[in-house]
Amino acid sequence: MIQRVQTIFLFLVAAAMGVTIGTELWSQDLTDSGQTWSLSAFALSNVDSSGEVIQSTSKWYLGSLAALVGLMAVISIFQYKNRTRQMMLNMINSLLMVGLVSAIFLTTNGLNTELGVEVAGSYKPGFWAVLVAMVLNMLANRFIRKDEALVRSVDRIR
Repeated sequence: MIQRVQTIFLFLVAAAMGVTIGTELWSQDLTDSGQTWSLSAFALSNVDSSGEVIQSTSKWYLGSLAALVGLMAVISIFQYKNRTRQMMLNMINSLLMVGLVSAIFLTTNGLNTELGVEVAGSYKPGFWAVLVAMVLNMLANRFIRKDEALVRSVDRIR
């Protein structure tokens, strides 16, 4: 039954990963030099005050990890006939999201250390979308467990 509430949560996880891929994750403004560092799902860029890119470094692993999380959420939606497999996929997805948050944090923290700035940069909507996706994934797993408990209780009655 694809019309369950956990399907909505899993779809929202995939949508949140789309937001993560499509928007900025973090930015740091350096007021003394007028430069801005920004992290997206695929690149870390240094832009000067006129808008010209000074330096850009590929961060493809962030984008591919976010895409993998979104894909696993979509695959999990269609595993509704096998709830244990669906829960396992969601647990793996949770681990991947923790890895994504850790990779983003380590990347930004390393850059702040390298730049030697006093004030840390600000996290943008793409980063917060990952945290929202983690909560939605947890809620989906909770409802899948409720369904499994309901099915087991009905089997005991027979």
